[in-house]
Amino acid sequence: MNTTTLSWNEPIVRPIKRAPGSVCGEAPWARRLLIAIALGFLAIFLLAPLAIVFAEALKKGWQVYVAAIVDPDALSALRMTLLAAAISVPLNLVFGVAAAWLVTKFEFRGKQLLLTLIDLPFSVSPVIAGLIYVLMFGLQGWWGEWLRDHDIRIIFAVPGIVLATVFITVPFVARELIPLMQTQGTEQEETARVLGASGWQTFLRVTLPNIRWALLYGVILCNARAMGEFGAVSVVSGHVRGETNTLPLHIEIAYNEYQFAAAFAVASLLALLALVTLALKHLVAARIKKESAA
Repeated sequence: MNTTTLSWNEPIVRPIKRAPGSVCGEAPWARRLLIAIALGFLAIFLLAPLAIVFAEALKKGWQVYVAAIVDPDALSALRMTLLAAAISVPLNLVFGVAAAWLVTKFEFRGKQLLLTLIDLPFSVSPVIAGLIYVLMFGLQGWWGEWLRDHDIRIIFAVPGIVLATVFITVPFVARELIPLMQTQGTEQEETARVLGASGWQTFLRVTLPNIRWALLYGVILCNARAMGEFGAVSVVSGHVRGETNTLPLHIEIAYNEYQFAAAFAVASLLALLALVTLALKHLVAARIKKESAA
């Protein structure tokens, strides 16, 4: 017969009893309270305002709603929003991939400075970013006189809107790729180079397939930020109707002119674009989680 003798100095470890579905061992009422607080917060500060936007947009009927959407100024604002996103997102896509590749595959002086500069738009107010471009390219700015002499318009024109949008959306692609590429390391790329692949072939056949979903995730976030930007674009656009207004600026002008139905109608259009972006973001995040688990 085997016997086990416990020393007085040996601790007796007893299993911790946890409530069903609990990770930290909290009481069921605490879990339900936290869930209720989270759902209440979302209902008050997210779902209720969103519902109000659509309710006010449709308050005067579909005819008024459609008329506000197809208004020439609204359509011009929509085109400007899509144009700014169509230019700024690909530019940030290229920059984000290049910056992530540089940061994760090479060691060089100034690496931390580059990471800090990538995060700069997160800490700088969009209004300040717009003012910086006015200081640089405005009529009284550093290069304003030269631009005027060569008949080049940046401020109060499409180039200024694109520049401001690019600045605001710089971090999104890079910041999605850098942590993933750091986790993956460089072993696969080094193996491809040993087997004779060129740098471009290594990127297309090894690196890109591994980061494609994170890249798409960053592009979706970048596009959502580009379409919804207000502060920086407001400073550099000049609010010219039918020329430099984006959807957020058009909503502000309509609301300030007491055209509430038109303002909420266009706001609902922007909200629909945001919901579509959110759905795409959820699908991509689910795919990333699935591949990570595999």
